[in-house]
Amino acid sequence: MPTSKTAPAKKAAAKKATGPARSAPEKPRLRAVTDEDAAAAAAAAAEEAASRTRTAGAAPLSAGIPIDEILVAVVQAAQRILGTDWESRIATLLATIRKRMNGDYEVDEFGFDPQITEVLIAAVEPLAEKWFRLEVRGIENIPAEGGALLVANHSGTVPLDGMITGYAVKKYAGRNLRPLGADLVFSLPFVGQVARKVGATLACTEDAERLLATGELAGVWPEGFKGIGKPFAERYKLQRFGRGGFVSSAMRAQVPIVPVSIVGAEEIYPLVGNVPSLARLLGLPYLPITPFFPLLGPLGLIPLPSKWIIEFGEPIRTDAYDPESADDPMLLFNVTDQVRETIQQTLYGLLVDRGNAFF
Repeated sequence: MPTSKTAPAKKAAAKKATGPARSAPEKPRLRAVTDEDAAAAAAAAAEEAASRTRTAGAAPLSAGIPIDEILVAVVQAAQRILGTDWESRIATLLATIRKRMNGDYEVDEFGFDPQITEVLIAAVEPLAEKWFRLEVRGIENIPAEGGALLVANHSGTVPLDGMITGYAVKKYAGRNLRPLGADLVFSLPFVGQVARKVGATLACTEDAERLLATGELAGVWPEGFKGIGKPFAERYKLQRFGRGGFVSSAMRAQVPIVPVSIVGAEEIYPLVGNVPSLARLLGLPYLPITPFFPLLGPLGLIPLPSKWIIEFGEPIRTDAYDPESADDPMLLFNVTDQVRETIQQTLYGLLVDRGNAFF
């Protein structure tokens, strides 16, 4: 029987197929990428990019920018605005924030918070000293201790005069001023809470007498909204001082009345118009129109840099009267008129001394 020629080939193929199997190539093991690896890779990529940029002849982004000069200018600006101790002020602010976050603070029965007041006084200082160039006179007339009632004129469309007066008392007399404010102040969101924190309370005889009896400095602006909302054409003309309620409180507490005359607030927001219908709709005593507001929008809220002078007059004693005299309407009228006339005449003199309102 003839043999097939393909048999050896088949045997060879079968032998080749049944030979030892080759093992599959081993896959490389993956290693976890650490933060150090990522940082090194990023640094290498940045260096490579910088190298390519230099090779291409392109200048780095910071080339030509005087970074050192800019930093020096920023520091100098901070020193001019905040003073040379601006770094310590920032450190004090941060320390205060930490304490408050830990609940390490106290308030009195009216909600007065000395820590918040210190922070806000420091924040107001650049506005008072640099922008308004505040000049304070007669600071020696504020008692070093014990109660007293500070009575001031009210002006400026926005009542910044109360804030600046509080700053002056704290800065130059070392005492906290406890403002007596209108009901509207405490009904405004955020404003009412801040007012309580800085020591303000309602302008009522009960609160005023309690503050004065405990040796506090209370501040009152008897003109109220009629004072700050009067037209610019009537600047520095005092409005009615009410019925003498502040005199009654001072007499009952047997504390002196210190007349306070403020020049400079009338010019910060010159009131040239009013929208009474819209003001009533919003529940406001007036809606001011100034040469810059609402024409310039939010920029119109920046106060003009007028020159300010605050003079604390000689105290008017009330301990010469019996506390029961606080019920005598004629006596209250006479003392109220004396305080008002003292402030008005002082304003005239300060205006002559100041000259131009802005230079």
